[in-house]
Amino acid sequence: MSKRLYLHYTNSNSTQTLRQGLEEYYAANPHVSDPRKLPLEFAKILLAHDVSHVIYGCDTGMYDELKILPLTWWTSNYKFRDHLRTLKNPTISPAIKAMYNDLVKERGVIWLYASILFVLPQLLPELVSMWLMNRQRERFVPFLDFEPLLDRSLLEIRQEFHLLPFIE
Repeated sequence: MSKRLYLHYTNSNSTQTLRQGLEEYYAANPHVSDPRKLPLEFAKILLAHDVSHVIYGCDTGMYDELKILPLTWWTSNYKFRDHLRTLKNPTISPAIKAMYNDLVKERGVIWLYASILFVLPQLLPELVSMWLMNRQRERFVPFLDFEPLLDRSLLEIRQEFHLLPFIE
């Protein structure tokens, strides 16, 4: 997705609700598989990932795609170990493959890996800073159980979980 398109949910002080931000995310990203149209057994993890894009104010550019996973692991109740279990789960792992396939379908395999190699060095200092800032975190964003947050403002959610420093 192009940074030229202004998305309200990416504004750190957005007062739109998480639900409104999610609708804006899907409208701006028609190439993304809409989990609301997929089988329930793995749609929940895709939806949680998309909700994370909105909560953390991330678009679908490679920089934000590489940023969102560690940010999720460090600030939500979905940790790296949960991600590894998800990758091994035969019911849920197709959701991870669907996200990967969306990226490949949109841009191609060569673009995907070249982008990762190009963007990762730029992102590394921010990742180190994020890790240091989250080592003593006590409040975690609910990853899979995000429904109670849907009708709350993004600003309120970001303040409650101390996420504003991570949103540009």
